[in-house]
Order: sequence, then C-alpha cells, then structure tokens
Amino acid sequence: MKLRTLLVATALTITPVVIATPAAFADKDPVYTGRFSNTAVEGHDAVAYFTQGKPVKGSKDFSTEYQGAEFRFASAENLETFKADPAKYAPQYGGYCAWAVSQGMTAKGDANHWAIVDGKLYLNYNKKIQNTWNEDRASFIVKADAEWPNVLTK
Repeated sequence: MKLRTLLVATALTITPVVIATPAAFADKDPVYTGRFSNTAVEGHDAVAYFTQGKPVKGSKDFSTEYQGAEFRFASAENLETFKADPAKYAPQYGGYCAWAVSQGMTAKGDANHWAIVDGKLYLNYNKKIQNTWNEDRASFIVKADAEWPNVLTK
C-alpha cells in the first residue's frame, strides 16, 4: 500500500509539469527569425523595401532590436528611420507568411517574396503562395488581421 501511495503522489507531482511543457513550447516568437538566428527579415533592410522598392541585405553594423529580434539595415540613415517608427517598417505578422496567417497557421516569410499594401510590408512563403495571396490580398489581409497574434499559440 505504501508503494502505491508513493506512485500516486509522484504521478500527481509530475503530471502538471508534463501537461504544462507542451504549451510552453507551442508559443512562437512574435517575429519570425528562423531556426538558428535571431535576425528578422532574413537580414534584409526593412526600410529599403519602401525606399528602394527591393530587398537589400542589411549589415550587423547598422542593427537594432525590435520585439526581441535583430533588424539589420544597409545604412545608418535607414536604421534611424526604422528606430523613429519601427511599426511602420517592420513586416506585418512579425514577418511570418501573410497567406499562412490568414489560414490560421504560421510559416516562414521569405524576404524575396514581398509586397507593400497600403503602406505595410507583407512577406510570403514562396512565389506560388505569393501568387495565391495576390489573387485576393484584401480578403487575406482581413483574415490574417483577425488571426494575428492568436495564431502564435496554435
């Protein structure tokens, strides 16, 4: 009887840890940075999408932290522009794929598959997904806005 009591007590002590552990790992970072990096937008300059109309690699020399991720820039001027209003330049949905978020899930955003819509930067997973997203951007943005940020806990 003592062994059974000991086993039940042990099980009750361990069970909350086992139950809590999956939930702790389920939450995703608010900014997509990949598996082995803490760099947002795959190291591309978020401001350059707006000023140069294309992805431009940033530099470690011009970087800042925003929402727990490192954002890099091609110049000191772009860094200062971002720091003055990071929400204006950071990609929507933390740089996760805009189409995936509209579907209630997350996927990496690719810095080379992007669009600026109504003054906001959106990334997509790849060209095929971007083509799907482009078919009805407005609708997908409405759906993604409704999913964000709750999708991070799914």
